[in-house]
Amino acid sequence: MGSPSLLFLLPLVAGLDFSYHHTEELETFLKDVHRNYSSITHLYSIGKSVKGRDLWVLALGRFPTQHKIGIPEFKYVANMHGDEAVGRELLLHLIDFFVTHDQHDPGITRLIDSTRIHIMPSMNPDGFEATDPLDCYPMEGRHNANKEDLNRNFPDAFVRNNATVQPETRAVMDWIKKETFVLSANLHGGSLVASYPFDNGNSVTLTSYPFSKTLDDDVFVHLANTYARNHASMSKGTSCDYADEFPEGITNGYAWYQLEGGMQDYNYIWGQCFEITLELSCCKYPPKDKLSSFWHDNKAALIEYIKQVHLGVKGRVLDKNGQPIPDAIVEVTGRRHVCPYKTNRDGEYYLLLLPGVYTLNATVPGSMSLLQKIDVPNGTENFSAQKYDFVFSSVPTRTKSSSCPRKPLYSPEYHENTSTTLKSMNYLVLINLSYVVLR
Repeated sequence: MGSPSLLFLLPLVAGLDFSYHHTEELETFLKDVHRNYSSITHLYSIGKSVKGRDLWVLALGRFPTQHKIGIPEFKYVANMHGDEAVGRELLLHLIDFFVTHDQHDPGITRLIDSTRIHIMPSMNPDGFEATDPLDCYPMEGRHNANKEDLNRNFPDAFVRNNATVQPETRAVMDWIKKETFVLSANLHGGSLVASYPFDNGNSVTLTSYPFSKTLDDDVFVHLANTYARNHASMSKGTSCDYADEFPEGITNGYAWYQLEGGMQDYNYIWGQCFEITLELSCCKYPPKDKLSSFWHDNKAALIEYIKQVHLGVKGRVLDKNGQPIPDAIVEVTGRRHVCPYKTNRDGEYYLLLLPGVYTLNATVPGSMSLLQKIDVPNGTENFSAQKYDFVFSSVPTRTKSSSCPRKPLYSPEYHENTSTTLKSMNYLVLINLSYVVLR
């Protein structure tokens, strides 16, 4: 007779086959996982689709139900386009792999110990249910039930996109605002490439070659390369029959094609979360007998990418009494975002950085800035970013922090109208003048 622990694992392993799981089956699987592994999982819905289907998320971690100071938050989102179905199934198998290998695989155990991982298998369940799977490129299902493309539906930092925000989009925006996400990826189909921000751009961000670069371009290139190189074939740059070739299996989003209202740009600008887009299959809805090979091709890459949440530096901003200071700005000299990266309610900050020496600038509005040079190692090796806490000896009376403006952030209008206000608030750290070019 087998050991009790092995017998306990068998039902879930046998229960998740390589096929497409519709809404009821997906919900049943997630609820079974949570019931059987309640100590490391938390199942919750962030909202509902147009047709009232739950947008389920399974969180995994040693403290799955709530954020813990020093533990970074990571997320995967799949099936944003309902007809792109491979990612949906890959995330179910990733969940199954995590819960059955915790305490059996040292690497998986350390990852669960050190990270809170949120997995949303389907952002667009209505689209998935409307898809006819008889063809690689279904005629229906890409959009939600209101016929809106969810990856064109987010606020855009470069243009005034007038799309009506959909329930699924609003739910994700609220989710990003609630959690302290550090790193993310959204899973798509129709090509084989890892794409990174920006998807949109203008004269402020465009280079002489048609790239739209962020201030953290080195980190984004590393993130995309991490996935491509750990994938079975993505880094070879082999294109689908109809698509461009992608050297090393990665591309800047704008260099591929311009996209307005995309989710990865929104995460980076408004959510303080680095996100890339993973195109994982030339065929959007391949036959189910191909799914096991997709899992084999992507498993190592999915896991290795999560580890990158431990790059860089993390810490807290505190007053002299050890109390957290929320909404303090903590950024690297030369990487000051137009939407400033601020501490959360616990005074925490997380900055993804490649190994190297950086100068951090912590600023509390109305107070002096604190500068600190930090030697940042490769935190993925120890499953922890470098730690550094800032302590302010005196802090002015705190006022409620304003949210980042919703109008286009990289337009001359934005910078002209706000420069005087920012100076009067002693908020010069909001803008990196070497980056912002008035036109």
